[in-house]
Amino acid sequence: MAGNEILHMVGFSVGNEQFCIDILKVQEIIRMVDITRIPSAPEYVEGVINLRGRVIPILDFKKRCKLFDGTEWDKQHKRIVVTAIGESTVGLVVDKVSQVLKLEQANISATPDVVKGLKTDFISGVGKDGDNLLILLDLEKIITQGELDEIEQSA
Repeated sequence: MAGNEILHMVGFSVGNEQFCIDILKVQEIIRMVDITRIPSAPEYVEGVINLRGRVIPILDFKKRCKLFDGTEWDKQHKRIVVTAIGESTVGLVVDKVSQVLKLEQANISATPDVVKGLKTDFISGVGKDGDNLLILLDLEKIITQGELDEIEQSA
């Protein structure tokens, strides 16, 4: 990629951490709705919702990524980010969606070596937006297609 390429990202917060994902992977952002639980689902699977006739699995991003810093945002700010992961549509529960960001490729660093190997292969880099550091996510690595198939079959 060229050093001056601009990436359009959707920024969101989970606890005190700021993350972003490629805007092209985001289908929509919705307010929290009632989620139907799935028996025997992994702890990070909140359940499923009916979104205009489609049943969509909902994952708790905080639980999936093991982010337990004790910070709780006001529940009115929580959102479901409806994303495309592989061939599936999945909702991610996040504490707060902040904004659409434009990050220059030159302001993105590779994942630091100290983080590699800690089950964080879903981190594709670290971006700088002013004084803020943003963790760039690779949605395809947050959950495997096999895990998605299993969740969809149990729904």
